[in-house]
Amino acid sequence: MITRRHVLASALGAPALATSPAFAQAPAVGAIRVEALPSVVEAWGPHLPMVKAELERTLAEILGPAYQPRTGTRLVVTIGSIWLASYAGGSKWSDGGSSNDTLESTATLYDRKGRQLASYPIRSTETSGGAGAWYLPDVDQRRLKALARNNAWWIKRYIAS
Repeated sequence: MITRRHVLASALGAPALATSPAFAQAPAVGAIRVEALPSVVEAWGPHLPMVKAELERTLAEILGPAYQPRTGTRLVVTIGSIWLASYAGGSKWSDGGSSNDTLESTATLYDRKGRQLASYPIRSTETSGGAGAWYLPDVDQRRLKALARNNAWWIKRYIAS
C-alpha cells in the first residue's frame, strides 16, 4: 500500500538522485583510436586492419550523440588478444573443449590534456559457430567482425555508465 509518507519521501528524494554521480552523463567522446599490442599485430597481421576498422565503425555508430568528433575526451582501445577457437560448428563440451572466440581489449578515456580518466578491461566472447557456415571461405573474417562488434558494445556499456 502506498501512503502519503511514501509519496512525500519519493518526491523529496528525486532531486537528490538526479544530481548523484550515478546519474551523471558520460563525457562526450571526441576521438576513437584502436591499436593493438605487438603480439596481436604479429599474430593477426593481414586481418588486423579489418578488426580495427570494424571496432571503430561500430563504436562511432553506437555511441550516437555521445560521439562528437574533435571535441571532448579521446577513447583509445588497445587490443590485447584475439582467439578463434579451432572448432566452429557448435559446442563440443563432451571432449572438454570450448568453441568460443575471444577478443580482449582495454578501453581507456583521456581528457584533452592527455590525462587518463578511466580504463576498462573488456573481454568479449562469441560462439565460434555464430558467424554462419564454417565451410565458406570468409568464415574467419565474419567471426572477427562479430568479435569486434561485441567488444564495441561492451565498451559502450562501460564508458556510457
